[in-house]
Amino acid sequence: MSTVRGRQIEALRSMLQLTGGDIDPTWKVLVYDKTGQNIIGPLLSVKELREQGVTLHLPLHSDRDSIPEAPAVYFCYPTEENIHRICQDLKNGLYGSYFYNFISPISRQKLEEIAESALQSNCVGQIQKLFDQYVNFISLEDEMFCLKQPKDSSISYYNLNRGSVTDTEMESMLDTVTESLFSLCVTLGTVPIIRCPKGNAAEAVATKLDKKLRDNLKDARNSLFGSDGAATGRYSFHRPVLIILDRSVDMATPLHHTWTYQALAHDVLPYHQNRVIIPGEEGV
Repeated sequence: MSTVRGRQIEALRSMLQLTGGDIDPTWKVLVYDKTGQNIIGPLLSVKELREQGVTLHLPLHSDRDSIPEAPAVYFCYPTEENIHRICQDLKNGLYGSYFYNFISPISRQKLEEIAESALQSNCVGQIQKLFDQYVNFISLEDEMFCLKQPKDSSISYYNLNRGSVTDTEMESMLDTVTESLFSLCVTLGTVPIIRCPKGNAAEAVATKLDKKLRDNLKDARNSLFGSDGAATGRYSFHRPVLIILDRSVDMATPLHHTWTYQALAHDVLPYHQNRVIIPGEEGV
């Protein structure tokens, strides 16, 4: 699977395979937050989840019954609220084992919160795996995706350009967009050549994304585009071009209408069978 949608489905199936193989016989519980639900929804049906051994799929912040013999796969964004609920689940001993998969990288501070909670609950041995999945985008079609979560109005063209926006708000929005685009690059296993216009939000995002990619590539030991991934054939340095544009740039018109003299002549002059008739004054 080489499409955006295909790579994200591949990442989710790998997340659900606790024992390896195309179909995991291990029955499990899938626990997700709203962001995780929005990502999984367009990609995997209930039937496909069952094929991966998922017998129950439940919202993280719902009232869930204890199933002490079942493993639980968590798929959520590492927010303070979500981490607090995860720690509460450990304290209550809801499941037999825990596999944590975070949509975006979890900070060290929040990681320590989970570790401290596991120690206090005496269930360190039940935490089997913890992964940063880098899938913080929603695939709608094979080559179409969106970065904005449904009903999330915090990131929008208006908010980026309104006069009252503060530096902190602007920085937060740019960081969120950059993080999602970085997740896309990791999922596809490519380091793109970035192009953007100057002097707007698109340039700020492009600069941040370029720095994030360079910093990751410099750390050869922990690079997400390193030799381990290349050995499996997932990552390659065939570099596509990533064009980041502000919505004030109208790209629809040149993409839908050819900008040639022939098209211009066809629009504004009598044009028939490759002939143009230009009326002129008498004697000209």
